[in-house]
Amino acid sequence: MMIEGMPLPVVDDPLDAPFWQATLGGQIVIQRCSSCGRRRFPPRPMCPECQSFESTWQRMSGEGRIWSFVVPHPPLLPAFAGLAPYNVIVVELADDPSIRLVGNLVTSATGEINEVDPKTIRIGAPVRAVFHKVADDVALIRWVAV
Repeated sequence: MMIEGMPLPVVDDPLDAPFWQATLGGQIVIQRCSSCGRRRFPPRPMCPECQSFESTWQRMSGEGRIWSFVVPHPPLLPAFAGLAPYNVIVVELADDPSIRLVGNLVTSATGEINEVDPKTIRIGAPVRAVFHKVADDVALIRWVAV
């Protein structure tokens, strides 16, 4: 389902375009310093560890665990008013727990962001990424329980 008035990310910024291209293809990639190997998200021009400007993109497994969550009341953005209450989860990636991504816990890639009862969400629960195409050039990461 496309949410009317939903704010969409800018996907053609050279700094993070590889991330958005990967999500469109059903993958998660994270920026990695070519000098020291540290992964970083969100993408940045310079490594905060060694100050190198060289980086590559590394594919992640798409698995993780719920690190935190919130149920916004009332919704912070008017476009989501009709879906409240809904969950927003923070997931730490299994490949690198220092990398955390935000999304919604759903039952399938096309599920509604309010379809999971917030009372059932547990910190530490394992999840895997699914991808929901919301525009021709944008796929958002969502999460399903495993």
